[in-house]
Amino acid sequence: MAGNALANYVQVYVMLPLDVITVDNTFEKEDETRAQLKKLTKAGVDGVMIDVWWGLVEGKEPGVYDWSAYKQVFKLVQEAGLKLQAIMSCHQCGGNIGDVVNIPIPQWVRDVGKDNPDIFYTNREGLRNIEYLTLGVDDQPLFHGRTAIQLYADYMKSFRENMVDFLDAGVIVDIEVGLGPAGEMRYPSYPQSQGWVFPGIGEFICYDKYLQADFKAAAAEAGHPEWGLPDDAGEYNDTPEKTQFFADNGTYQTDKGKFFLTWYSNKLIKHGDKILDEANKVFLGCTVQLAIKVSGIHWWYTVPNHAAELTAGYYNLDDRDGYRTIAHMLTRHPANMNFTCAEMRDSEQSSEAKSAPEELVQQVLSAGWREGLNLACENALSRYDATGYNTILRNARPQGINKNGSPEHKLHGFTYLRVSDELFEGDNYTTFKTFVRRMHANLGYNPNVDPVAPLKRSKPEIPIEEILEVAQPRLEPFPFQKNTDLPV
Repeated sequence: MAGNALANYVQVYVMLPLDVITVDNTFEKEDETRAQLKKLTKAGVDGVMIDVWWGLVEGKEPGVYDWSAYKQVFKLVQEAGLKLQAIMSCHQCGGNIGDVVNIPIPQWVRDVGKDNPDIFYTNREGLRNIEYLTLGVDDQPLFHGRTAIQLYADYMKSFRENMVDFLDAGVIVDIEVGLGPAGEMRYPSYPQSQGWVFPGIGEFICYDKYLQADFKAAAAEAGHPEWGLPDDAGEYNDTPEKTQFFADNGTYQTDKGKFFLTWYSNKLIKHGDKILDEANKVFLGCTVQLAIKVSGIHWWYTVPNHAAELTAGYYNLDDRDGYRTIAHMLTRHPANMNFTCAEMRDSEQSSEAKSAPEELVQQVLSAGWREGLNLACENALSRYDATGYNTILRNARPQGINKNGSPEHKLHGFTYLRVSDELFEGDNYTTFKTFVRRMHANLGYNPNVDPVAPLKRSKPEIPIEEILEVAQPRLEPFPFQKNTDLPV
């Protein structure tokens, strides 16, 4: 029976604090971190996740990397007997929900932006977003002769060379490749730093000169040189019906609107694909999995226009699956897909937001499983209550425990957001320990579940036309039980 039960075991990781390394790239919290890791080990978790900030490691000058602080943290994780998920965080920390510390991207990169602000994502009013470089400069050699993709690739190469001992020892099992703001594969369409407030629809963010030129060329090639970027899609905090673009029978349903939305979302898919290809080359042969994070944009999900998803770059409609296209691209590497908001219930959301996190999670996980991917989830907001944990447990094994072997669908892993003093207090810690045990199918910690194989070379690029074929029709999601069969 134990062997069959083991097939239902879902690994649990916990995110380390955002400021585990200081803003001047030193590790000053050794005793505190050691104590936290000890408590996590006692709770039976499989490992931890850490942001590896580009802005700290290559912060001083181009091509000069300082990994010393991260090596100290990784050593503690190794001594604690935990596995490690490393996020290649090429974005700024600060300006998003939960950001308690400010770590910008490297100063020398921002200096390039002083003379050429179009290296940053730009909205229609010309406001720049300095969280992450626009994907418009992916192939532009503007950074002391390097392109943005070369910057990311060189950063990952240096990580591999410097962390080879941890890679060889099997401590680092997962490389999550940051692809945008908050490390997520999306456009910065809802920045709190620029006044966005939930549940605003956000804005299309493609008005830097590089993306403008790209769109102009694409429209001309399609025989419509007169088409421009949207000028009727509203502002960050609008509701859909306030705009012409998202209104009933709005621009998004016209040929012009569909052309734009396809271009906008395809640029994001190609951006992810190109950087994953570089990551695959860098970590080839290492016993790690590559992963990306997709954002859980659950507001305006129940209206036909899905406005907030569209502005973020997810071309998802009631009759078009904007997540299966991403999943299909990932199959060539193959990379895991990590999705958020796994703890949310529809009933907890305000009705004005037209929000449906449960349906969204169901759609995205179904899309990924149909493509044969390993899927992981996170919670979007800190939760310590049974309802939040039980929702995660339901999503981790949507059809429940299979006593005869592997369940039809299960998450490959779950990462809990995040280590805090509050997590380790009294009842919170007790409930968390129970949650970990339930995720492990009521078994003790087992380091041998879902072993990782050495990374093989990515398959050839999938033509975008083939990727788009999986978008329609949007299939019914797999059935999810209303509640978990192993509640905390």
